[in-house]
Amino acid sequence: MFKNVEAVLFDLDGTLIDSAPDLGAAVDKMRMDRGLPSFPLEHYRHMAGAGARGMIGIAFGVTPEHADFDAMKEEFFVNYENCMTERTRIFEGVGDMIATLVAQGLHWGVVTNKSSRFTDPLTSAMPLFSTAGAIVSGNTMPHAKPHPEPLFEAARRLSVDPARCVYVGDDERDIVAGLAAGMGTVAATYGYLGQQTDISRWNAHLHIDSPMDLLKFLNNA
Repeated sequence: MFKNVEAVLFDLDGTLIDSAPDLGAAVDKMRMDRGLPSFPLEHYRHMAGAGARGMIGIAFGVTPEHADFDAMKEEFFVNYENCMTERTRIFEGVGDMIATLVAQGLHWGVVTNKSSRFTDPLTSAMPLFSTAGAIVSGNTMPHAKPHPEPLFEAARRLSVDPARCVYVGDDERDIVAGLAAGMGTVAATYGYLGQQTDISRWNAHLHIDSPMDLLKFLNNA
C-alpha cells in the first residue's frame, strides 16, 4: 500500500515494547505503600500508553486536576525509574521486523511522548534500539503528539522527507500526529489502545495485528 517509503517511525510503549508490567508495578507499589490491595496487571494494561495520567487514574481515580496529582506523579516516576527494565520486553515479532527493515535499507526511529528521563536509559538498555536513527521523546520539542512537530523532527534527523515516512502507533494521538505530518499511518491493534476500542474512527491508513504484518505493506519501487 505504501510506496517509495524511506523511513518507518514508531511509537514506543504499546508499539515496540510491552512496558505495561513495569508501569503497572510502579503504580501498584504506590497502592501497597498506602495499605491498599494490589491490582493485577490486566487492571492497568489498557491504560499503559497514557503514562502517569493513565496509571494514577486507573489505580486511584485521581485526575491531573487533583491537588495531590503532581506529588503522586513524581512518586510514580521514581518508582518507575527503579524498575523500568525489569519486566519490559519487546513485542513478539518486533525484533525480526526491525531487522528486516534495516536489511532492506530503510531508516527507522522512535517518536514517543515518554519523557527523555525514561526514554534515554530504557532505549540504551535494549539492544533493539542500536540501529535506530532517531529517538524523539515527549520533551524533545516544544510540542508533543498529537502535534506533528516531533514527527517532523524525527524525519529531519533521518534526512527523509516526511511524505516518505510511515508512522506506526497504538493510540489515536499517534494517528492524528502522523496524518498532520503527511505521513502514512498504521494503527497497531496489538498495542494498548487506551479506552478507545473503535480504532476505525482513527482514520489510519491501515491496521496491523502483529509487527511483521507491516512488512506486507511496504512496497518500495
